[in-house]
Amino acid sequence: MAGEESSPDSATKNIDELEGQWRLYEAYNELHGLAQEFDTPFDAPAVLVVGHQTDGKSALVEALMGFQFNHVGGGTKTRRPITLHMKYNPECDTPLCHLLSDSDPSVSHEKSLQDIQAYIEAENMRLEKETCQFSAKEIIIRIEYKYCPNLTIIDTPGLVAPAPSRKNRALQAQARAVESLVRAKMQHRELIILCLEDCNDWSNATTRRVVMQIDPELSRTVVVATKLDTKIPQFARASDVEVFLSPPASTLDGFMLGDSPFFTSVPSGRVGFGPESVFRSNDEFKQAISSREVEDLVALEEKLGRALSKQERSRIGVNSLRLFLEELLLKRYMDSVPSIIPLLEKEYRSSTRKLSELDQQLSSLNEAKLKEKGRTFHDLFLTKLSLLLKGTVIAPPDKFGETLQDERVNGGAFIGSDGLQFPHKLIPNAGMRLYGGAQYHRAMAEFRFVVGGIKCPPITREEIVNACGVEDIHDGTNYSRTACVIAVAKARDTFEPFLHQLGCRLSHILKRLLPIAVYLLQKEGEYLSGHDVFLRRVADAFNNFAESTEKSCREKCMEDLVSTTRYVTWSLHNKNRAGLRQFLDSFGGSEQSAIIGNSTSTGLSQDLSTASVASDNKQDVKPRTDVKLSHLASGNDSNMSTQTTETRLADLLDSTLWNRRLAPSSERIVYALVQQIFHGIREYFLASTELKFNCFLLMPVVDKLPAMLREDLESAFEDNLDNVFDITNLRHSVAQDKRQTEIELKRVQKLKEKFRYIHEQLNSQQAMFGQ
Repeated sequence: MAGEESSPDSATKNIDELEGQWRLYEAYNELHGLAQEFDTPFDAPAVLVVGHQTDGKSALVEALMGFQFNHVGGGTKTRRPITLHMKYNPECDTPLCHLLSDSDPSVSHEKSLQDIQAYIEAENMRLEKETCQFSAKEIIIRIEYKYCPNLTIIDTPGLVAPAPSRKNRALQAQARAVESLVRAKMQHRELIILCLEDCNDWSNATTRRVVMQIDPELSRTVVVATKLDTKIPQFARASDVEVFLSPPASTLDGFMLGDSPFFTSVPSGRVGFGPESVFRSNDEFKQAISSREVEDLVALEEKLGRALSKQERSRIGVNSLRLFLEELLLKRYMDSVPSIIPLLEKEYRSSTRKLSELDQQLSSLNEAKLKEKGRTFHDLFLTKLSLLLKGTVIAPPDKFGETLQDERVNGGAFIGSDGLQFPHKLIPNAGMRLYGGAQYHRAMAEFRFVVGGIKCPPITREEIVNACGVEDIHDGTNYSRTACVIAVAKARDTFEPFLHQLGCRLSHILKRLLPIAVYLLQKEGEYLSGHDVFLRRVADAFNNFAESTEKSCREKCMEDLVSTTRYVTWSLHNKNRAGLRQFLDSFGGSEQSAIIGNSTSTGLSQDLSTASVASDNKQDVKPRTDVKLSHLASGNDSNMSTQTTETRLADLLDSTLWNRRLAPSSERIVYALVQQIFHGIREYFLASTELKFNCFLLMPVVDKLPAMLREDLESAFEDNLDNVFDITNLRHSVAQDKRQTEIELKRVQKLKEKFRYIHEQLNSQQAMFGQ
């Protein structure tokens, strides 16, 4: 093969065939570089080396290259994958290396091995200091050498298997990072995975454990057992060697490339002129690899007590592995040529279209056109907002929708004074992922449901006594005032937190309209790509509008809450006056029976109790009292009746107005009045809050936001257009994108011509062989 000058196959190859292969390798190397630089989906076959730090991975890569690269050692020495584009060149007695620039991979610089080593070490030190200590961006090196195979090898960082102790947390985190990087590289299906195992028992799957998570059948994996020279002495019986060389199918599941593992040994020692060096040149190193291979074959035959078959010999040694990989990669290259050309054609069209768009974008960077673009975007943005409020299914709910639980986490929950949330499952549509108007409606429904079910907080005797106080003109008690004092204090403490919670929730829902509207604009091709400064200005204006409008609306609602908890207007609390009267009647008799010993007096006491409680409802007190008194007089002597009534009224006043001892009847009267006032405040707060948020938060998005955005836009246009669109930087950025696209277009065109020529050559060769 190309990498072996002494190989019979290599010696018999004609010059035209070799030149054709070199041209093919060069084309794929360029394709690989293009795919890395511009993130294009080209399938550029290559060999991905995967192994643990102690598996001899770096030594095997050096042996495949034919010279010592000297960029590895103990520990983690590779923090970025290293791509080696190797090309067999019999005229290069020493390795000729080119390092591709990170900033512009189309540019390469000739470097010595020492320079490349210094660069890799500097990158390792840089990454070691960063939070993420590994990078998936490849270091790309082109190498030509008389011992190099025609291969592209990607050397990955060595996998780590740290102990589970807490002391090794840093190493465990490093191991996870390395494995994540290697797994991501293995996801590329065009890559051939070279899986290295350092074991003498195939049931121990260290590296295969990771590889088979990506390639379960090993259908694109070559398994290699390294350090064969250290394994042979460990086998005591020939049967152990037989199982090791030809493991049963149950041990190595799948259909691996090559049908069975390869076995390699690499001689220890470094190339150099120092006292610690073993080899004085790469030629000596290369010769030592071949000698080691012969020694392994002899040792295996001695252990087995028989000669190895041709099939077994083809799996022993670095040279056999290199030959196999070269042939495998060449076949992949040739098979992929027909499919590569359409991909390059597609990429060429895409780059041409992108270049045309960039030219058009550059020509449109003038004031008049930019202003028109801004106004058009303004109108389209508002249209999408209106559509979201009215209802639409264009935006995917799984991406933009929120369940009620999500909404509570992100926008705040309705939490009462007891600190508990209402079970979200009891709210309609709680599990649905909603956005826009539907989400606004659900939030308002939850607010009505939660606040509408709130009961008046408990009232203690101490609160009632403290609320009685002393009047400014007498020291009697006024239980109607007491009830008002307690009710308004309880109501304000209860309802004010809900007002802030509702504002926070609805503000969150409105702000979510912005990214959804942007998605809809992008989906329909109406988004101003590249104009980030302008788009941030629109986003800031919208968010500021939502915040200020919500704050203004909340202040209006707060005024209503303050007014209803500052002064009790009885007409607001008359809805259930009959129920209150019935409630008082239910216990009035039992309380007054202690003072009045007959049933007739008991009936009077009930009505007097009711009359005293409802004294503020002047329109209703007199008729009921008169009716009861006349009813009493009709069955008894009128004078006696009047005297009894006056006596009992005096007793009642003595037990309430003039007596500060809180009787059970007085406590229950106060409690009933507080409940009545609290209920009235709750109903008014609920209705007025919902109405105001609809009128002063939701509606301004429809009727005030357009004018506000337009005014902000026109003001910015008049002030300084460069501050709105950042024209200078934008023009520089577009020009830079244009230069990059032009470079990509030229490289794609060049590659397209190369692959078309190669394809024609392959077709002509097939035609010749067909004849």
